[in-house]
Amino acid sequence: MTRQDFEACLRKWDPEIDRIRRSAHELHASVNQTYGDGLPYGYHLDMVAGNVCEYGHLVCAAAADVLPLVFGAYYHDSIEDARLTYNDVMRTARTMLTEEQALMATEIVYALTNDKGRTRAERAGEKYYQGIRQTPYAPFVKLCDRLANVTFSCSNMQSDGRMKQVYKDEMHHFLASIRGDAASDARLGIPHEVVYKLAECIIDDLQREEQNGDAWWKEY
Repeated sequence: MTRQDFEACLRKWDPEIDRIRRSAHELHASVNQTYGDGLPYGYHLDMVAGNVCEYGHLVCAAAADVLPLVFGAYYHDSIEDARLTYNDVMRTARTMLTEEQALMATEIVYALTNDKGRTRAERAGEKYYQGIRQTPYAPFVKLCDRLANVTFSCSNMQSDGRMKQVYKDEMHHFLASIRGDAASDARLGIPHEVVYKLAECIIDDLQREEQNGDAWWKEY
């Protein structure tokens, strides 16, 4: 889809997108979830959805997929953090989307829900990543989620920069783990433009890293 066509869809469905946004904000506020140093969790959701709206034209295959993409961005943490079940998400999606769109949106949310585990590695193991790789648009939404977290970790708003190094250390594995078979289904791909934006956030000197032979962002 061209950027112009994608942006036209966003404008056309702006009332529906605003409804999705307000619903997601209210959901996470209802469980008192915050982000960073006490920001409302909607701040993070807006960042993820903003990335989806900025880069969605690079993966979106049809106009009918635009709203499920946006819903997936706003509700991506609703099962993991806001106590919803798969069926809860589906019921909510059906109030805003067609049946087919609701299924696509709910599958994105389900794929992005971490597994049970004691550590970060256990919660995001191979089964988790396999689900992302096999679900249309899940790799892209997960990438937009990571870009939002990395951008925040590298900003002046984040008092603890520890996560920046964590994201940098795991980036190669993360990208390799979420990238699906885009040759067979473009909706499983991860856009190079977003990967490069991630690199800009966590690498202090891209040219130096490239000279040292560690330009991992060029592989995607």
